[in-house]
Amino acid sequence: MDLTPLEETRQIVRDNTHGGASLLLFALLKTLSAENGQYLYLLNKLKDMTPGTRQLAYRLMELMAQGGNESEAWKSTVAEIEEMIRKG
Repeated sequence: MDLTPLEETRQIVRDNTHGGASLLLFALLKTLSAENGQYLYLLNKLKDMTPGTRQLAYRLMELMAQGGNESEAWKSTVAEIEEMIRKG
């Protein structure tokens, strides 16, 4: 399973913690991490992304479809990104 999209997302957040792409991708990650399986994300938010960020979002969705959102790497990356955003 290719976890590269997680690392790319982490780097985007690290580079600009409160940037639009960071916050949109973080919201998507949190949605895809939902333990109850209800993945509610406003798809019109994809229009707010650049084409490159949108492609990364699709890759994150594919990673979730492969079960990657249940891995320890996913969980630790989401926690790390959440902490980066919280600290600014």
